[in-house]
Amino acid sequence: MIFDVAVIGGGVSGASVSWQLSHYDISVVLLESKADVCMGVSKANSGIVHGGFHHPVTSLKARLEIRGNLMFERLQHDLDFPFKRTGILVAAFSEDEMTTVRRLYDQGIANGVRDLEMCGHERMLRLEPKLNPDVVGGFYAPGGGTIEPYRYVYSLVESATLNGVNLQCNWKVVQGYHDGDHWHLRSEQGGEIEARYVVNAAGLYADEISRCCGGEIFHIHPRKGEEYLLDRSSAGRPEHVIFPVPSKHSKGVLVIPTAEGTTMIGPTADPVEDKEDTTTSADNMKRIMTMVRTMVNGVSSRDLITSFAGLRPVLDTEDFYIEPSKLVPNFIQVAGIQSPGLTASPAIGEYVKDLLKGEGLKLSEKTNFVYDLSRKHHARSETREELQRLHDTNPAWTHIICRCEKISEAEIVEAVRKGHTTVDGVKFYTRAGMGRCQGGFCSAKFLEIISRESGIPMEELTKRGGTSRILAGKLGDLEVR
Repeated sequence: MIFDVAVIGGGVSGASVSWQLSHYDISVVLLESKADVCMGVSKANSGIVHGGFHHPVTSLKARLEIRGNLMFERLQHDLDFPFKRTGILVAAFSEDEMTTVRRLYDQGIANGVRDLEMCGHERMLRLEPKLNPDVVGGFYAPGGGTIEPYRYVYSLVESATLNGVNLQCNWKVVQGYHDGDHWHLRSEQGGEIEARYVVNAAGLYADEISRCCGGEIFHIHPRKGEEYLLDRSSAGRPEHVIFPVPSKHSKGVLVIPTAEGTTMIGPTADPVEDKEDTTTSADNMKRIMTMVRTMVNGVSSRDLITSFAGLRPVLDTEDFYIEPSKLVPNFIQVAGIQSPGLTASPAIGEYVKDLLKGEGLKLSEKTNFVYDLSRKHHARSETREELQRLHDTNPAWTHIICRCEKISEAEIVEAVRKGHTTVDGVKFYTRAGMGRCQGGFCSAKFLEIISRESGIPMEELTKRGGTSRILAGKLGDLEVR
């Protein structure tokens, strides 16, 4: 089979492109190098829907950010993922910072962002009582919000595959060439896929994919951002996303009330060489804690439950690079998708679809597109009556496996049956193991259910695919290699 389009990369950009294309009578394959989608850049970000004021509208990233921001209510209705319009506050703590705040406000107005509001000291504290009383002023962007990025990507891919997109995980592209008629892509394992068009949405590795396919030479520079997660009970949880006044290379260290009830603080913005460097450090944790405490009250290191790091795929221009290759035919570059890439992603999907059409791809809209609008159930948020109804249908709905996040056996089973067979995949799909104890009390049962439902022996289960096995070593006479 020769696919019409091969999309390389199962992060938020590749998922959005695939979902857009699934609305048309064409054949699409989504190629992901890891064991599951959303295992790279997209899983480890701040989960913010940005407000459209940080970048001038002359940049592609700003235009797509503003368009993407307006698309999330409809997407949430169609795909059912966690998303809230919390609003964004940019907080200034000196008159000098207020000068930058005014510039950002003016830029937002010039970008066409609606309902922005310049605020003085009293208005800022009325909007957000958790702010440090030393706040001088700032501005309010009610259109900003928070989203759970992995659930968003999973929902896009679920809908895309329901509508005919072929998903291939563990499919790392190492070679590609165009034979004058169509593309031949080869995987590290020796597989081959043929397609008429290729979309390079490979995140941190978009530069390597471009080179191995004969495209443009450019360089992705990883920029690491460390994030720290606070317990649901943290007294420092605000109602709005709190931004400081930004620096040249970063929007700064934020305080984020996540869409699922925890509080995130960070990120850092440090250049690194290694595209797999997701380490965190005690020094950065202390630095972030100190910075956050200057913005909001109530943040305590006692509330810290985990840390993680993500890598932004930065180009020299700092802008998105989304355009057809000038060196090879029918090859669309989607590179440098750093912040606000998550916010821009719905618009990126539309934009790439239009580029493909401009390159000659024939698009005929489906008349039988399937909108699966059935509401997803979550034990932690159901009424007592609804839980009883679910229990009567399947008692696993009231068998709680993860006590911190109140995740039932039925939800874990659903995740595995959806194709998520790594520990991280199930964790991101359900939130099991993401609470205060970070899986300390539920991991054994969690693994048992994955093994039972997937048929994968316990000793072969992995955290994120590849060699990341959960069980290894020797315990008595039992040895797992």
